[in-house]
Amino acid sequence: MPRTAQIERRTAETDIRLTLNLDGTGTAAVATGVGFFDHMLTHIAKHALFDLSVNCRGDTHIDAHHTVEDVGLCFGQALGQALGDKRGIRRFGDCTLPMDETLVTAAVDLSGRPYLLWRAEVPLEILGSFSSQLGEEFWRAVSSTGLFNLHVILHHGRNTHHILEAIFKATARALRAATEIDPRVSGIPSTKGLL
Repeated sequence: MPRTAQIERRTAETDIRLTLNLDGTGTAAVATGVGFFDHMLTHIAKHALFDLSVNCRGDTHIDAHHTVEDVGLCFGQALGQALGDKRGIRRFGDCTLPMDETLVTAAVDLSGRPYLLWRAEVPLEILGSFSSQLGEEFWRAVSSTGLFNLHVILHHGRNTHHILEAIFKATARALRAATEIDPRVSGIPSTKGLL
């Protein structure tokens, strides 16, 4: 069965169409109106080997918050939909990723329980129209609707762009590992029989 999802979300703040293929090649087609965010979404696709398409019209004349958070909600929902009952997946994934002076660890458990641990003191900076605080907001939204545990730890780093990019790349790599099919797993990877 194809592990794909299509999500549409329309509110007074955003209008989003998102498609996801977990077994893709890393192809991204993203247009959110927030340049730095598009850059980060492209990294997710490339490093998770997901095919990801995102089209969002949001109230960016106010700021980027609603766009980033709502795309996160849609992406998490798409992950859950594409995973289905999670039969045969590895379930856990982690990555420690260096980027110049920055080192980040991201760890994922596709447990069916939402939880975000964010130990990353990201300097407050505006990157284009993207506030650096929105990195945490995005991943909180993704883990919330995707129903999974995500731990993000910044070991060290100074450059805000490097820190956020390392977080997005490391989390993408962790998701890639966790969503992969394990040929040794025949059922649900849990003693409960349900994730």
